[in-house]
Amino acid sequence: MKTGIFCNYDNHHQNAHRAIFEQVTLIKQAESLGFEEAWVSEHHFSESNLSPSMLVLMAHLAGLTSSIKLGTAAVLLPFHNPIRVAEDIATLDNLCNGRLLFGVAKGGPFPQQNKHFATPTNESRPKMLEAMALIEKLLYETNVSFNGQYYQCDRLTIYPKPLQQKIPVYVATGGDDGIEFAAKHSFSLMGGPPFSLQRLKSTIAKYQALNARGAENFVLARFFYVGKTNDEAVSEALPFIRKFSQKMKANSAEVMQNSANPNQKAFDRTNICFDEDYLIENSIIGDVETCRDKIKKFQDELNLGTLALKPSSLDVQKNLESLTRYNQEVRNYVF
Repeated sequence: MKTGIFCNYDNHHQNAHRAIFEQVTLIKQAESLGFEEAWVSEHHFSESNLSPSMLVLMAHLAGLTSSIKLGTAAVLLPFHNPIRVAEDIATLDNLCNGRLLFGVAKGGPFPQQNKHFATPTNESRPKMLEAMALIEKLLYETNVSFNGQYYQCDRLTIYPKPLQQKIPVYVATGGDDGIEFAAKHSFSLMGGPPFSLQRLKSTIAKYQALNARGAENFVLARFFYVGKTNDEAVSEALPFIRKFSQKMKANSAEVMQNSANPNQKAFDRTNICFDEDYLIENSIIGDVETCRDKIKKFQDELNLGTLALKPSSLDVQKNLESLTRYNQEVRNYVF
């Protein structure tokens, strides 16, 4: 199992410049500790997460790091022109000397994103799948012609081509059509912090029923803080968890209120949940022994390829200490 750091560019102190460079500090620390991967998220119109221009941030990281692989977690494809995404991804792979990992998603539940990027919610997943199909052709083929429902091109070749012969692709999805698409192309899967173990196991089982290989590269992101005691860890992570819980519950309520589907079901704990106690229980938060046990359970149940840790203190120094404690007292016990 590889260890990664999950990067949200959290603006804990309402200071954008500080937030960006505190995240850089955490990533450089992770690289110095031998973490294999750094995954950067994409968020829009968010005062608390300052990563709308994810690929710009990753180009910056490409120049500041040398060994850690850099992953998109994830490019929200419905909100971008896939031709431009293909050009940017190929360029970025060259900038980071072939260290790029390419994660994609449909986005949500953030109604403002769909509204202002002119993408109805029910079009998000089909647009993501069609965009990815076009991007794959553009990255590795020449004279590409494509005539989809949303995207078209005629005898198009992009330059530069990626440095890697094949950039690894990860799909953040729980939908049957997304799982089928990933399995068909032997793309890997990603799971976010609020997704329950039951949902993740179901997603992987559906994938493996279609493709026996590929799921072993599964990337799981989890909120993280390892402290000297359980009480210290929970106390340190709780302000972040509480803020995340409140934000996601508000977004989810808006999604439900505006849903055109009368059969839309509320989130539940067997699938995805934003309650504080649920998030803490399903995160890697606790003392050394607790974090070891939680990671081992995820390993046993999901056969993880990468565990991407999201540091969850509001204090960058505390997060640096937590990452170091993980490296010294947890990591060697869970491989």
